Amino acid sequence: MYVKDVVSRLKQLYPEGYFHINRDPFYLLISTVLSQRTRDDVTIPTTQKLFSVFGTVQEMAEADAEEIQELIKNVGFYRVKAQRIIDISRIVLRDYGGVVPDSMDELLKLPGVGRKTANCVLGYGFEQDVIAVDTHVHRISNRMGLVKTYDPDETEKELEKVVSRQDWKDINGLMVLFGQNVCRPVGPKCGECIMEDICPKIR
Repeated sequence: MYVKDVVSRLKQLYPEGYFHINRDPFYLLISTVLSQRTRDDVTIPTTQKLFSVFGTVQEMAEADAEEIQELIKNVGFYRVKAQRIIDISRIVLRDYGGVVPDSMDELLKLPGVGRKTANCVLGYGFEQDVIAVDTHVHRISNRMGLVKTYDPDETEKELEKVVSRQDWKDINGLMVLFGQNVCRPVGPKCGECIMEDICPKIR
């Protein structure tokens, strides 16, 4: 009952959910790769800038690494990510006919793609029932006592046990917004939190 209450309150707080400007699977894949260890307020404009120059899988696959580096230099580890973007694009073009695969097993074969990135693509791009666990989801789930886990993969498995399947794909977006604005890693706004009366305030 506690978990249902938490999810219900998050939906009340963010009735529009987490809006992605583009739900194309390839756009989401590249955007999520860029987002690793990078804030959303940097990732979003950087992704838009990249796709304004290289708008297709083909163009990305044929791009020069230095050109991509210049476009994405505001994100963390931009040199590594530039090469990964090219490698991913070439593999998608060569092995999948330019279409991003819609299965976890196939997505995990791509360089730099872990479960969180794959689940973001599957959930937002393909509307599959998955739980994408990033730092916000992992932190908030443990802080609020929904799970007691030590790494994101374990958090994903435990959340699947306690969250209704119909809410799986919404959890990431809701907790990202909640984690950015209220339940922050440092200095959480507990006094103005919609969960104040039920949160165990685990530190």
